[in-house]
Amino acid sequence: MAGAMSPRNDAQNALELAVFAGGRVSRHPLPAEGRVSLGRSKENDVQIDDSSVSRRHALLHLGPRLAIEDLGSANGTRLRRERSAGPTTKLLELQLEPGKTMELSVGDAVNLGSTLIVVLPREGGASAAPGQAPGEPIVRDAAMQRLYALAERVAGAPITVLLLGETGAGKEVLAEHIHRRSPRAQGPFLRLNCAALSESLLESELFGHEKGAFTSAGQAKPGLLETAEKGTVLLDEVGELPPGIQVKLLRVLEDRKVMRVGGLSPRPIDVRFLSATNRDLAAEVKRGAFREDLFFRLNGIALTIPPLRARVSEIAPLARAMADRTASALGRPAPAFAPETLAALEAHRWPGNIRELRNVIERAVVLSGGDTLLPEHLLLDAAAAQPPPGALPAASPSPVEARPSAAPAEAAPPAGAPSPAGGAGGLRGELDAIERRRIVDALEQCAGNQTQAAALLGMPRRTFVARLNAYGIPRPRKGKSRG
Repeated sequence: MAGAMSPRNDAQNALELAVFAGGRVSRHPLPAEGRVSLGRSKENDVQIDDSSVSRRHALLHLGPRLAIEDLGSANGTRLRRERSAGPTTKLLELQLEPGKTMELSVGDAVNLGSTLIVVLPREGGASAAPGQAPGEPIVRDAAMQRLYALAERVAGAPITVLLLGETGAGKEVLAEHIHRRSPRAQGPFLRLNCAALSESLLESELFGHEKGAFTSAGQAKPGLLETAEKGTVLLDEVGELPPGIQVKLLRVLEDRKVMRVGGLSPRPIDVRFLSATNRDLAAEVKRGAFREDLFFRLNGIALTIPPLRARVSEIAPLARAMADRTASALGRPAPAFAPETLAALEAHRWPGNIRELRNVIERAVVLSGGDTLLPEHLLLDAAAAQPPPGALPAASPSPVEARPSAAPAEAAPPAGAPSPAGGAGGLRGELDAIERRRIVDALEQCAGNQTQAAALLGMPRRTFVARLNAYGIPRPRKGKSRG
């Protein structure tokens, strides 16, 4: 994907591709410009696992204009667009000819076969509520209001900020808010997931390389820290940094210079650093897994985000905003929430926090097909709704995402796996089988590394391990995995 990891000059204008396939919603950040290939083959920039999608189905063109091009697909590419006809509005479907390009607007719905794709403004986890400016986080809880007030004061200072909180609690949203309120707001905002890259790739991406530094280095390439000049860098999952990279990052923080791989002299950079983690870094320092000097450098001031279960007053407005956004992408009116649906949402413990809430709501909107969301559309795990007071459920399941087709027979969950619950018995069993298959696939893609597989699925590692045990999936031997 050309430029996929390049920072954009305005975080609020960053785009993402939402793919809706049979109830599964996946997101893919888009580059500021270039071409993104879409199709069923793994060679595509965005792989879509749907039999109605061709191996190389379409190209998305990004830049000054946004456009979609059909690559001779078997089942066609259709643009869904509303057209006013007097007092009524009609939904038109425009079929693309193979090899032809059609301009898009952000929010237009496009069908690749039976899969729906939509280009949307990228948001870190919280959508704007009705009457709220787009891009502004939803803050209703008193503790969150105090936190954001402190963040406003911190934003204007050059101090490094360490954001702490559970997975999916909204650390990236707060980081972007700090960037937008800082003197660097006109510069790029770069988020780097430290857990998603191997050590060798992380070093090359962070610091860049010179021509000939390694076999495939046909030309010099600036690192991401260089491309974020005059902007802000968020080191997400900073607790996952390998020891070798910790040493080099400490040197960057102290000298404000980077040394490219294969380089002979360092290059100065002007970048502000924010970092985020769900780990207890002080405890990691004590056990020798994280450098104490780097911890002190990153911990200029620490801001701790409370989990969603401690911010019950924000659940309803967040859910409504997410449902409105998903319905709009699907070309539907915004759904209403039955009172018992809101009660179920507020009773759930949300081990995956806002990220889990977003997935649950998007799936519910797709599955409902109507104008009201009911509790059975949520597919919440009843066991995770009310754990003992004060207990944080270490093995709570992550949200399960449905795929258009049933899972293979060999992917059926064993006797120890979670059982169907409530009125959604058959569907719940099918979703459990699908999740087991996704976990097995992730382990295969990551060569058995459990930490990387969990990151690939957007799942906390302890939840991932719990799901391995629940589904009877053998854990890779330590000789084959660093996870």
